Amino acid sequence: MTSIHIERGDLTTYAVDAIVNAANNDLILGGGLAGAIRRRGGPEIQAECDRHGPVQVGQAALTGAGELPAKYVIHQASMSLGGRTTAKSLRDSTRAVLAIAEKTPDIHTLAFPAVGTGIAGFDVRRCAEIMLGEAMAHIAAGSKLTDIYFVLFDDAACEAFRETHEKLKGTAK
Repeated sequence: MTSIHIERGDLTTYAVDAIVNAANNDLILGGGLAGAIRRRGGPEIQAECDRHGPVQVGQAALTGAGELPAKYVIHQASMSLGGRTTAKSLRDSTRAVLAIAEKTPDIHTLAFPAVGTGIAGFDVRRCAEIMLGEAMAHIAAGSKLTDIYFVLFDDAACEAFRETHEKLKGTAK
């Protein structure tokens, strides 16, 4: 059974099998979380992104995690460079991340940020509804993942994700 955890923290410090980067489809690690991943993980992550990218908006790509404590980074392309995240691109890219995690044999633990809510300007509550909804549907369909973390930057985002998770659990019964 897969457990969902909602925590406030720094995603780049999580020692899970894979962390998720809120990425643009060119896989350029510029600002925000992507920049933190580049700075803390080292240049090999961007070099690997350069070999993979670009990808379609709504897709994802797997790279190593460089010097980060995670094994992998899954780059969730919910927007184009300089663009905005939409509900469709967030839903599609969340599904793409979960599919990559399922097919990668040594990924059992996964940590997501609130994708699209920073630079891309997507509403945090709507993000929580979409991402948690996709994660819960994925688990319900059967998953090898043991733990899915949602690691949020601030208390307001944590509260939005916790409230949404409780609401979705209530409607799933």
